[in-house]
This record gives sequence, C-alpha cells and structure tokens, in this order.
Amino acid sequence: MSATGAAVTVETLLSEAVRLSDAALARALPPADAEPARLHAAMRYTVFAGGKRVRPALALAACRACGGADDAVAPALAALELLHTYTLVHDDLPAMDDDDLRRGRPTCHKAFDEATAILAGDALQCLAFETVAALGAEAVVRLARASGSLGVIGGQQDDLDAENAPRGANDPARRAAEGARLERIHRRKTAALIAVSCELGAIAARAPGGERARLCAFGEAVGLAFQIADDVLDATATAAELGKTPGKDAAQGKLTYVAVYGLEAARREAARLAAEAQAALGPFGAAAAPLAALARFIVERRT
Repeated sequence: MSATGAAVTVETLLSEAVRLSDAALARALPPADAEPARLHAAMRYTVFAGGKRVRPALALAACRACGGADDAVAPALAALELLHTYTLVHDDLPAMDDDDLRRGRPTCHKAFDEATAILAGDALQCLAFETVAALGAEAVVRLARASGSLGVIGGQQDDLDAENAPRGANDPARRAAEGARLERIHRRKTAALIAVSCELGAIAARAPGGERARLCAFGEAVGLAFQIADDVLDATATAAELGKTPGKDAAQGKLTYVAVYGLEAARREAARLAAEAQAALGPFGAAAAPLAALARFIVERRT
C-alpha cells in the first residue's frame, strides 16, 4: 500500500487511482476481440478513454482512511468506473444530451453507432454489479440504490423533465421551487454515486458504521459541490479545457445552479459545500488528508 495521510498529494492519489482501477478494469473487461467483438471494442473504447478516475480515487482514499488495503478495494474501483462510464455513454446519446465529444474524443455512439452504444452501456452496467459483488451483497445493494430510480437514473429523468421548463427569475416562490428541484437532481444524478464511492471504500476496509456514515456525509457534500463546479465549467470553460462541448446546458435549457442562482453564487455554494465535506472528516485526522485535498481539487478544477 502506498503512503497515506498528508504525504499523498492529489496528483499522486489520482495517479494511483488510475493505475489501480485500470488494472482492475483490464481484468474485469472481456478482450476487445472476444465475440461480439464490436460490442467489447466499444466497451473498452469508452472505459479507457482517459478521465481522472475521481470516483475510484475517492473509494481508494476512503479505504485507506479507514485502515484498509489497496487490494481489498480494487473491485470497487473497477465497478465505480464501469458504472460511471455506462452513465456517460447513455447521457451522450441523441435521445439524452446528444453530445459528440467526451474526454476529448468522439462519444461512443459517434465512434461506433447508436445501437452499439446503448448495448455497450447496458453491458458496462451489468459488469459493474458483477465486479462489486466481490465485496459482498451489501456493496451490491448500496451501488444499486445509488444508481437506480432514486439515484443516478432518477436524477437523469429529473434533469430531462426540467429542460426548457419556465424559469421564475422574478418570482421568489417559483425560484425556491426551482432550487429544491435542482438540489434533488444534483443529489441523485451526481452526489449519489460519489457518496457511494466513499462508502464502498469503507466497506472494503470493513469500517464500523460511524466511519461509514461520516464518509457518506463527506461524499454527499463533495458530490453536490462537484456538480455545481461542473455547471460553472460548462458556462465558463472551453472545449479544450473540458474535453467535451461547452455551453450545452444553456443551449438545452437545462436547470443548473448557474441558471438559477448566477455564476458567483454558484462558486460560493461550491466552496461552502467543500468546507462542509472537510468538516465531516475531522475524526479521521491526518489519515483523511488526501480526501480533504481531493474535495478542494474538485471545487477548484478547471477541466
């Protein structure tokens, strides 16, 4: 196991998460030439398209904070990235966000075709649950709840339902309702998977309930901050910085923190949530320093 605590920088943690999760993913995924080869090639194309592996990094750091070993959390690292990649493949489809770029290269349905992209996403989701089952039934249940109709998938439906809905900029009651709806979208679509990333790390380390609860609270706050930061980047960053098409949220009339509250308020709320996340880590002491640094990185990132 690598050094823990303050000695591990965000860059080191992310690098270790990439190395460990990619090794676990290589073991979990069928070879690209295994039949049906087109499907397996599409799955590997999307999984190994790059990306920071933030969710595996959170699981890795949470496991270490609880005294767990890197080998123990490897199934969670792979499962989280498989699940996350499936959501990206489906989000990019013409029926959803209709995006041509992801992580700086053509999306799955552009590189292959729409039907293959749908099947690749389906297969990645199935493989995620097969992989996380190595941690036991509870890990499967937690990941399923975070990704189902009350989690990621439900958040995507809420997001679609909110597109181009009338905005209440000058109506305090409507604006408050928009804010509540927006928080529900963020909690389900983004925070749920980030929170369960932390929880799976704790499960892998066989942490007690109190530590798991604190890491879930940390992950929830980080997840909300992550999505607000994403909204800010969509409104301010370039395609080169993002690796995907910027300005899509505004063009599609999506309900975002920037649209409801404005850019500066969004930045302030992301910073507040990052502070809340770090407060949840207090009892872990120096062992949670990498998690705290990762929370700051998520809010301050430019890509």
